[in-house]
Amino acid sequence: MARNRRRGATEAGPGEPGPATAPVDGGTAELVPDPERPRAWELLVDGAPQSHVDLDDPERLSFAYQRRLGHVADLAAPAGRPVHALHLGGGAFTLARYVAATRPRSTQQVAEVDGRLVEFVRGRLPLDPRARIRVRTADARAALARIPDGRVDLVIADVFAGARTPAHLTTVEFLTEVRRVLAPDGWYAANITDGAPLAHLRGQIATAAEVFPELALAADPAVLRGRLFGNAILVGAAVPLPVAELTRRVAGDPHPGRVEHGRTLADFTGGALPVTDAEARPSPPPPPGTFT
Repeated sequence: MARNRRRGATEAGPGEPGPATAPVDGGTAELVPDPERPRAWELLVDGAPQSHVDLDDPERLSFAYQRRLGHVADLAAPAGRPVHALHLGGGAFTLARYVAATRPRSTQQVAEVDGRLVEFVRGRLPLDPRARIRVRTADARAALARIPDGRVDLVIADVFAGARTPAHLTTVEFLTEVRRVLAPDGWYAANITDGAPLAHLRGQIATAAEVFPELALAADPAVLRGRLFGNAILVGAAVPLPVAELTRRVAGDPHPGRVEHGRTLADFTGGALPVTDAEARPSPPPPPGTFT
């Protein structure tokens, strides 16, 4: 999910180019064309922007949070080396398309619980048949349970039911399963949304710290100061992260961000407690007018 200005859409018939809407399990999905790119689209669910994808240039990431996830994908292994990637949350498969373009011969799995959304997106924005991307209609935790230990190099979690991350994907138990499927040098990256007083974000950092010894957080400084409801990318691993290079890339973005790690990240967490299944809640809803 990303902050963005919503544009109007009209209906197109099945298989036809043009804007389209469809009922999906999570509400109403819309595909809205990008007026500046002939084959680029924005996906919204119940008015909340979920993804942007450019079929002509899958390496082009329009949303700032997607670019930050792209930086993580770029740094998680030597440039161009194929990886085994797991995407929790499908959207328009933007990051899976990106990894397929930047790391040919990668094998990727996408777990998306909304089967009608998968059908809608694949019907209008088809995946390259040469890409090794397998899409499963499954809950994220159910998908994790089927993956053998140590199989995955990169897990990207970008899961929203409408505009909120489900509670069961915010916990120590969930991240313990993520850690189990990761290779010893594998990375986890999550898209987290929050606003003042940032209790959810702080809790998610504390939760990840229970599972991953190495953490970094990338976000717009206004989000980190609680002045803006928006996205933060949390990265976790069992091996040292290339924080300096990640910082350089995030700072050089068209919408510059900041990276926190080490002591400053611990201070930012402010004594927040880890979240377990017993007390988990969904991420907070965006304030009214966030997407208008």
